[in-house]
Amino acid sequence: MSRNTYNDVPPDILTDEEDDDAVALESGSDVEFDLEANPGSVQRGTEVIRRFWTTLPNAPGVYRMFDAKGNVLYVGKAKSLKARVGSYARGQAHSNRIARMIGETASMEFVTTATETEALLLEANLIKQLKPRYNVLMRDDKSLPYILLTADHEAPQLVKHRGARKRKGDYYGPFASVWAVNRTINALQRAFLLRSCNDSYYENRTRPCLLFQIKRCSGPCTKEISHEEYANLAAEARAFLSGKSNAVKARITEEMQQAAEELEFERAARCRDRLAALSAIQGVQGINTQSIEEADVFALDEQAGQFCVEVFFFRNWQNWGNRAYFPKADKSMSPEEVLTSFLAQFYDDKPAPRTILLSHEIEDADLMAAALSTRAEAKVEIHAPQRGERRQLIDYALRNAKEALGRRLADTASQQKLLVSLGQAFGLSKAPRRVEVYDNSHIMGTNAVGAMVVAGPNGFMKQHYRTFNMKSEDLKPGDDYGMMREMLQRRFARLVKEEPRSSEPADAEPLREDDDSFPAWPDLVLIDGGKGQLEAARQALAEVGVSENDVALVGIAKGRDRDAGRETFFKPGEAPFKMPPRDPALYFVQRLRDEAHRFAIGAHRAKRKRELVKNPLDEIQGIGPTRKRALLHHFGTVKAIQRAALEDLMKAPGVNAATARAVFDFFHERG
Repeated sequence: MSRNTYNDVPPDILTDEEDDDAVALESGSDVEFDLEANPGSVQRGTEVIRRFWTTLPNAPGVYRMFDAKGNVLYVGKAKSLKARVGSYARGQAHSNRIARMIGETASMEFVTTATETEALLLEANLIKQLKPRYNVLMRDDKSLPYILLTADHEAPQLVKHRGARKRKGDYYGPFASVWAVNRTINALQRAFLLRSCNDSYYENRTRPCLLFQIKRCSGPCTKEISHEEYANLAAEARAFLSGKSNAVKARITEEMQQAAEELEFERAARCRDRLAALSAIQGVQGINTQSIEEADVFALDEQAGQFCVEVFFFRNWQNWGNRAYFPKADKSMSPEEVLTSFLAQFYDDKPAPRTILLSHEIEDADLMAAALSTRAEAKVEIHAPQRGERRQLIDYALRNAKEALGRRLADTASQQKLLVSLGQAFGLSKAPRRVEVYDNSHIMGTNAVGAMVVAGPNGFMKQHYRTFNMKSEDLKPGDDYGMMREMLQRRFARLVKEEPRSSEPADAEPLREDDDSFPAWPDLVLIDGGKGQLEAARQALAEVGVSENDVALVGIAKGRDRDAGRETFFKPGEAPFKMPPRDPALYFVQRLRDEAHRFAIGAHRAKRKRELVKNPLDEIQGIGPTRKRALLHHFGTVKAIQRAALEDLMKAPGVNAATARAVFDFFHERG
């Protein structure tokens, strides 16, 4: 794969003959774009694209389109870069979405790849990283949870896992939710008595923990069970999670009957409880399959210009849950286009199963299957079934997709009504699209943290939440006004720098009604506090050049006895006021304030916890996790390391003379 940036290419313009021969028009562009409606914009973008087109090779690769500010507009892949980019160069016969994108294009970058499959994988990776405006975007791209049965310890551990698979062991999943994983792990603990504690906790036990007492662990840490017997339990768990559940249950049933015949009723009771736990795991999985061992089912529904993709996960003939995704996509895009782009991004950070079932036929199914097979190092098949049990699964997922999207549309409409009522309550000229709420949390000034939560038409926008660690040296402990001032200064100083508000140029295109991109600037800022907090916020905004006309500021003072419903609201230059009881806008403000308070408290507690468990070894340069672990294993405690002589430090396994000297000097210089 090679990267080529074409920024200084000759301004050659295609002739009509070259255009007809080299340019393949984009499929599905059945809506003509009226150039007169956007004078000059599409023509300018077309000429920019033509200049890049002249030097492109007939090779597979990925292209990126940028606007005048350097923001990525679109990421696409092509079997032939020259032909694909040329399809944008005509300036006509494009859909409105493509025409708008062409009109905003000011520059392009290209990456050539060895194959189209490699281009597809790179395209999905770049879309997830860059989040271009004109691509289909996964709104919720958090990694899905797995169950991990470790294989790097004498006593395998059963744990929940997210993220990269760096630890040695067997991974089972994905599960649709953390709740499903926790429920399954709890049942597996009862069935197989495997430990869930971390290695450090395991190695420092001198007597069994509570889980052993309530029969959720077999106690390998204190040799309550031999390593051979524990290994057999781990092997049974591995077999059960790998789909051999009937064989495992048959063995446990046989052991229970044998124990009963030998009058070992306690052992028989333990086997009975294990069978009940295994039955519970299988019984709560919902609909299960008879002919599909491993598959992911994707069903897409479209309503009112919005899309929902419902995903069901089937592993070992069991339903491991489902999740609804709401990708951001232009209304003009077909369901097949949305589903294709969604699939590539969905499997960008996780292996695909052997079978993928879709509700719609996609154009590049064979290419997608080849790309996913390459990444998973196993054959992956993609089908859009029309009959049989597989079609029943698709219909089941489609019904869930329709219901999920219907609920989301209803919630969005309700949220929009609340934003309208909020704008009216605070005298705004229009309903706010972005509301920011600020609060801070500390205990007597220690571990002070500021928090910002964000709400919009789709509810709380948690990907935009921010925390602020107080950095000012002049800040006095417990100075709430100073904390609010510092927090607002930092937030809006960065906003002014990165997203400056400037007057629109004369030839700029007006804001489109179909532009649902979330704004960077808030329309309304709510401060958890009264007149003093509001004045501190107003001064902070004024110092970074933000006026009251740019952002509406409102302070929320708690009612008498801190009762909800008696809040007093403050606006700069206006008399304090209250909202009528049972006003929906009042309830909405209370929800916003409570969310900010919850987020601030959580951030403060997390910071306080980090301070409590902070290890002095973390401050020594050159001491990483491995050497820190070696020192703690050798000496036992940090105090013992602090008291150790230089010669003793040098004797610790994995610690060389330079590291020993650094540790010794650190503690003795401080003392």
